[in-house]
Amino acid sequence: KYRALTGMLGYLQQTSRPETSMATHQCARFNNDPKLCHERAVKRICKYLLGTMNKGLIFKPDLSKGLECYVDADFAGGWSSGDQTNPASVLSRTGFVIMYAGCPIFWSSKLQTEIALSTTEAEYIALLSAMREVLPFLNMMKEIHDVFPLQETKPNFFCRVWEDNRSCINVAENPKFTPRTKHIALKYHHFRRFVTNRTIKINPIDTREQIADIFTKPLDEKQFVYLQKKLCGW
Repeated sequence: KYRALTGMLGYLQQTSRPETSMATHQCARFNNDPKLCHERAVKRICKYLLGTMNKGLIFKPDLSKGLECYVDADFAGGWSSGDQTNPASVLSRTGFVIMYAGCPIFWSSKLQTEIALSTTEAEYIALLSAMREVLPFLNMMKEIHDVFPLQETKPNFFCRVWEDNRSCINVAENPKFTPRTKHIALKYHHFRRFVTNRTIKINPIDTREQIADIFTKPLDEKQFVYLQKKLCGW
């Protein structure tokens, strides 16, 4: 029943309750061998959903905003002194949300598939994961405009990306490699040309305003409610 319940929670978080993504994914990791603590965690998510069963996503389109992506990472957030033998505990978590006109259209919270050696590397891997989803959206917008031209002049399609790690932004925008970033460059720099031609614009953002933070780690109640309102509209 635990597996069935996490499956249903997974459906909800992917359709109308994005604020539960991180907690749901964390519980789903233990489907094969759930413990009492995992059962309590799932019950807590269910109680939260029961108390907010009339809520969901409230779309308030802002025509001044185009395609935006908020991306963040939690470096080795699962590591603890009591779980040092579990390789998965040192994996970083990626979280991002893609928004159009201020409305969320796609989001994700998942563990990275390899061990990041620094916060910068974890953030850069998260940025890559987000770009894999952003670029098809950009291409789709261009194709839709070619088939259904809604304006006399063709708009300039680009994506504004919000990242709260300055080192990550420097690695993405700097064409030169350093000894510490060369190993990252060999695998993850394929989207750099989109940054160079300004199709993708990476902007710094304060951590407290980073919406993607809700997808990477547990937050205190005040910050959770604040980001939930920015994400879900309530």
